[in-house]
Amino acid sequence: MTHSRLTARRLAVTLFAVLAVVGIFVVKLVDIQVVRAAELTAAAEARRSSEVTVWGARGEIVDANGTVLADSVDRFDITASPKNVSDTGTTEITLDGERVRVPTTEAIAEVAEITGAASADLYAALTADPGSDFTYLVKGVTLETFTAVFDLNIGWVYSELRPSRTYPRGAIAGNLVGFLGTDGPLAGTEYQWDECLAPTEGTSRYERSADGVRLPGSLVVEQEAVDGGTVHLTIDSDLQWFAQQQLAQQGTAVGADWGTAMVVRVDTGEIVVAADWPSIDPNDLDSVGAEDSGARIFTAPFEPGSIMKPVAFAALLDRGLITPNTPLTIPNSYTPPGSTENITDSFSAGNARWTATGVLMNSSNIGTVMLSEKLTPEQKYDYFRAFGFGEPTAAGFLGEDGGTVKEPSETTYDTATLATQMFGQGITATSAQMASLYQTLGNGGVQLPLTLVAGCEAPDGTWTDVAVPTGERVVSEYAAETTLQMMETVASQGSLRNVISIPGYRIAAKTGTGEVAENGQYGSERIVSLATVFPAENPQYALVVTLGKPDTMKFSGAAAPVANAIMEQVIKTFRITPSTEPAPNLPLTW
Repeated sequence: MTHSRLTARRLAVTLFAVLAVVGIFVVKLVDIQVVRAAELTAAAEARRSSEVTVWGARGEIVDANGTVLADSVDRFDITASPKNVSDTGTTEITLDGERVRVPTTEAIAEVAEITGAASADLYAALTADPGSDFTYLVKGVTLETFTAVFDLNIGWVYSELRPSRTYPRGAIAGNLVGFLGTDGPLAGTEYQWDECLAPTEGTSRYERSADGVRLPGSLVVEQEAVDGGTVHLTIDSDLQWFAQQQLAQQGTAVGADWGTAMVVRVDTGEIVVAADWPSIDPNDLDSVGAEDSGARIFTAPFEPGSIMKPVAFAALLDRGLITPNTPLTIPNSYTPPGSTENITDSFSAGNARWTATGVLMNSSNIGTVMLSEKLTPEQKYDYFRAFGFGEPTAAGFLGEDGGTVKEPSETTYDTATLATQMFGQGITATSAQMASLYQTLGNGGVQLPLTLVAGCEAPDGTWTDVAVPTGERVVSEYAAETTLQMMETVASQGSLRNVISIPGYRIAAKTGTGEVAENGQYGSERIVSLATVFPAENPQYALVVTLGKPDTMKFSGAAAPVANAIMEQVIKTFRITPSTEPAPNLPLTW
């Protein structure tokens, strides 16, 4: 083969090889720039960019005056990218304004000192998965702490804004506000009204350099966050504080286990005070035991005792079966027809000749039962149900209990229970239900649904009212007003007249001492209450105060100082004018 032919063949092979290599590059280039362009672009962006959550602020919970009971504050999660931690064991950091390179363990120690975390825990988080691009170092630090960490300017340390919850008034209305856990709302208004309060999260993305450092000016918001709405409660937090203080003071003095106080605006059904003692501080979930962490006033029914008696008298008046002057002779004990159990009073009446008003003023169980026999069992049950017993109130508080009312058709029903329900034993109710009873009497016999939440205000100012059922007449106006007039004798002539009287104001009141059943038997424990409607001739507010299981003063006198103090404070707060008409002089005896 000649030299020229050999050269030509070699040139052809070389050219073919070059063309083959170029062809491979062209195919690869087309694959990269055309076929897989979108896929590779997304992968590249994923490697050099990070998506973060944009947190909206959870809405506030406020009282009737706009006082904030729950709001959100900025907190920050300190995060890190383990894969961007240098393999050299050193890290660049800013100390005292100078950029220096220190051992990575020292950088970790600086973060630990600022945040209060343990260096060992931070080191463990960074080394658990060295190839990971994300790990939490410390959660929920304040802006001051976040700023101090940020000033270290550590390339592999990042942060995320995470709004947290705070309760500026602490335990004031803590029973109503509820609280948040790590996974969201757990109780009270926080949970029940989460749809209004909860924000809508947004997203943003920022670019990073090859060593993981966030590039200035690269933040792009992809979806804006939307803040939550504001829930408006009907309570007055200053009055709530006052009521809680009074309950705590008197409850401690008499050795009670717990106490409640509810104030309701008669003409609207709005709850002005719904106080529990003890009450949880949502900032400190360990501030009370589990049994006191909710709203006992809505969720814990009890046998109320004689504060239930106005139901019987209002029903009898409504049916025209008695008048305030209906005469009755009260024996020392009484056995209802068909029953084998004796009904007794806490005192010896000695065949007292009392009117119906005298029976109510002296809180005679015997007299109440004897008068109530004018009602059929079905009528008694219907009036209890009409007053709202046996079902939760319209306030609809989370976990609210409806209590129990026995029906005449129940096989376990007996004539003794039929009788004792009329004076508040053998029937259970919550403090909220009892307050609703007295709101009805104060409102001329028309029951208005109890209201705790006025509505939800969206961030743009849009207002959504709470759907409230219309009021219903339970008894006639005559029956309601006459019952209140009969109750006035408790405040003006009863044993507690010196404790619950307020100069210049007519007060309708009813005392109550309920026995507590334990293991199916009534023991020595008592639940004591005092209910009032004031001013009696022009009712504006209804109040029920209850103390549970006091060690001393196991009668309604224990609750009287609290009721009197709250009434006076309500009168001052809302500037209620004094009574202008004298109370009717209803005879107690005949």
